[in-house]
Amino acid sequence: MGAGHHHQLHLPGDSVVHRLPPQCKLLAVLAFAVVVVATPRERFWAFAVYAVLLAGVAVVARVPAAHIVRRMAIELPFVLFAFLIPVIGLGERTDVLGLSLSVPGLWAAWNILAKATLGVVASILLASTTEPRVILIGAQRLRLPSLLVQIAMFMLRYLDVIVDEMRRMRVARESRGFEARDFRQMPVLARSAGALFIRSYERGERVHLAMLSRGYTGQMPMIHDISASVGQWGTALALPVLALAVWALPW
Repeated sequence: MGAGHHHQLHLPGDSVVHRLPPQCKLLAVLAFAVVVVATPRERFWAFAVYAVLLAGVAVVARVPAAHIVRRMAIELPFVLFAFLIPVIGLGERTDVLGLSLSVPGLWAAWNILAKATLGVVASILLASTTEPRVILIGAQRLRLPSLLVQIAMFMLRYLDVIVDEMRRMRVARESRGFEARDFRQMPVLARSAGALFIRSYERGERVHLAMLSRGYTGQMPMIHDISASVGQWGTALALPVLALAVWALPW
């Protein structure tokens, strides 16, 4: 349980972006997202420039486009919601391909799609070039709330344990002839979920008691500290600075 975990999003590499300290990349992604959200939806050209900037980061980081496109599936619920807005929206209507759509709804859908897509791509690039445990170290360096960071650390550490427990329970059910064919099997799955919750809760209590017996006082020690130089901060913040310059051009 103490071993490191390789996440599917992370792509090992030795690019300039990979070598940047995690706190620099976290702050850069956050600042870039703030600039994107603050950009008026009417500036189509600005969003195009933001996409070019992210494409440049992907090229420097050697992250394949296919990898980014596959991981963008997480955005599908937002895409579906955005497509519904023009249909159910109020206000002025216009005909598009034989459909009567709301003009304010079309603007709202474009606003959601453009900004959400850019934010998702930036997050994918961060996850592709930084291991999850290293991201949490960066969060510690940025002085994020300690309790939230600790919760994320334990979730990352014990996620594989819980998933393996779920797999053993599934094998046990199937070895007894159980097959989840329709809703009639829901009571069995519900009892399995309850048993998994109880086992996880008990495991958490045992882990907490073990930590207290080893001197835990509410703060996790920072074993692997990662410092950042001025040059590394400048390299990481180049993305949000360029985005901010694009945002400020009309002014």
